[in-house]
Amino acid sequence: MSMPFYVAPEQQMKDKADYARKGIARGRSAVVLQYEGGILLVADNMSRTLHKISELYDRLAFVAVGRYPEFENLRLMGVRFADVRGYQYDRKDVSGRQLANIYAQTLGTVFSESLKPWEVEIVVAEVGDTADEDEIYRITFDGSIVDEQGFVAVGGSSEHVSEQLKDRFVADASLSAALNTATRALAHENGEERELEATNLEVAVLERARSHRKFRRIQGRRLISLLEEGKGQSSSTPDSGTTGEDRTDE
Repeated sequence: MSMPFYVAPEQQMKDKADYARKGIARGRSAVVLQYEGGILLVADNMSRTLHKISELYDRLAFVAVGRYPEFENLRLMGVRFADVRGYQYDRKDVSGRQLANIYAQTLGTVFSESLKPWEVEIVVAEVGDTADEDEIYRITFDGSIVDEQGFVAVGGSSEHVSEQLKDRFVADASLSAALNTATRALAHENGEERELEATNLEVAVLERARSHRKFRRIQGRRLISLLEEGKGQSSSTPDSGTTGEDRTDE
């Protein structure tokens, strides 16, 4: 009769963390950053139907990397919570901090109590009435939560992407300039530079000036135009300015 195999709790947690990190690293990264009109959300994602970026509520967006079925469960949970709380109390009572805490508790419980951790890393972003009131929370697979300032990268090779963002980030950049910053950072994933086209990108904004629902997807001709405009700005002078086009819908 074989003896039961004992694994120290510390080793169990380390093995779970390594497993989750490897799973997340297999996917492409996503970035969230402030720009002059609100918060920009960009993911390296060729799928048009399996979204990494979604609306949670009026001012709130959800960005996730990792295993799609797992983070889709988290997204749906967040949407339901926001809808119920907004209905029972007031729409203004739904906050990014609440959603981030709920996600952190859920992931923390799964990580500590389940044999297999969820292979996900998520961001909850909330656009405020001013840039100082914007909130960006990163929640990792073990339930850790970080209040990020200005920008954050999550996913496969987030260290390389974060380094690029740190060098290029400007808090009050135009939408096209911020998109250029995000795409150039994502293009350096895994330390190798590559070209990212509109078909590789999922892009959305939380637009401060919009009434009621702030979330808007950017795609098609509008996305291509912004990408070209951003490339033009980066090849000219650094302070080439902004245009009114950045603030208009298609």
